[in-house]
Amino acid sequence: MWPADAEALTREQRELAQARPEAWSPPPGRFRAGGCWVCFPRGHTGAGSAGDPAWAASVVVADGDVVDRFVTSGVAGAAYAPGLLALRVGRLSDLAVGGLTARPEVLLLDATGRDHPRGAGLAVQLGAELDMPTVGVTHRPLLAEGEWPADRRGAVSRLRIGDTVVACWVRTRQGVRPLVVHPGWRVDLAAAVDVVLRTTPRWRTPEPLRAARHLARLARDAASARRGV
Repeated sequence: MWPADAEALTREQRELAQARPEAWSPPPGRFRAGGCWVCFPRGHTGAGSAGDPAWAASVVVADGDVVDRFVTSGVAGAAYAPGLLALRVGRLSDLAVGGLTARPEVLLLDATGRDHPRGAGLAVQLGAELDMPTVGVTHRPLLAEGEWPADRRGAVSRLRIGDTVVACWVRTRQGVRPLVVHPGWRVDLAAAVDVVLRTTPRWRTPEPLRAARHLARLARDAASARRGV
């Protein structure tokens, strides 16, 4: 069950931050990587509000091919607030991944993990809800700080809150901005980096996230066309 308000969510986040589930590592060969993406109407800016229309998609990718997909729609549970993303998109993300027929071995999503005021961002919480290893991938850190890595594919530099390493910059392509990679549920930093590098053979963004983002936006655009927007 997803928390219904900020007080319940922050309490659950503190509990998840202390959890120590069994660690998962990607196998040496083929594995099924999932991606989940939630989008809002075009032109939507700012924090938004509860009830904003939203579209969510999830995919499973194996050897570069999408082998399963699911798309749904709904509404945001709350406005966006730093550290409280789960209130806005947690339930819809859960529904999107739950609609898959093929269960991914690891799930990538646009969310933080330990780089969070209470040490448990949506990447951690969704993994715990689904009992699934997760990796967060974002364009920038939430709280953590650290220098960019060298300009070569595979270069990594750590991101810290105080003295604690919580995430890292990862350069997936030379000459482009690095991504922030967040260990989520049951995944440590090394495994998270491995998953991201193995799912970015051509593009900056991991293939499962690219595919899920594309599907969510297609669903949004189709809904807008039906309304004549």
